[in-house]
Amino acid sequence: MLRPSLPAVRAAAVAVALAAPVCLFSSDALAQAQIQAQSPAQGTASLVLTFHGLKAGGGAVMASLAGSPDAFEGKAPAAAQGMVAVAGDTVTITFSGLAPGRYAVRAFHDLDGDGKLGLNPFGVPTEPYAFSNNARGSMGPPSWDAAAFDVKDGDNAQTIEID
Repeated sequence: MLRPSLPAVRAAAVAVALAAPVCLFSSDALAQAQIQAQSPAQGTASLVLTFHGLKAGGGAVMASLAGSPDAFEGKAPAAAQGMVAVAGDTVTITFSGLAPGRYAVRAFHDLDGDGKLGLNPFGVPTEPYAFSNNARGSMGPPSWDAAAFDVKDGDNAQTIEID
């Protein structure tokens, strides 16, 4: 029996963490330039996510905003989700009506427009992905603590390198 290598297992864990809630988007959504998502608890904060380092060639960036460790791990619903079509190397997604609190982002660049994080046969992501705070995990996705940041009343911003 073949056993997957540690990098393949690590990549599969990242893929599962990224793909679960974010796969709620359909390819029809690519026609929209931007979706602004509302959190279930209407608040007074907004968050602008700026993604840098995108590959040219279209597709969309899909982002999931988690308001808890369980949501970050895909075990609970996201606080908000958004998508923006890619036309250059930088895009932004805005979430408004957020309750102030601690959040974390996971995102990927959907190059093929299928609404899912692409994976090779070994479970390794084939599309660029990223987490807030530019966090990286050592044996899969980063921890909630590494990716989480505070959102305060008013305007907030987070810049993320996606690769």
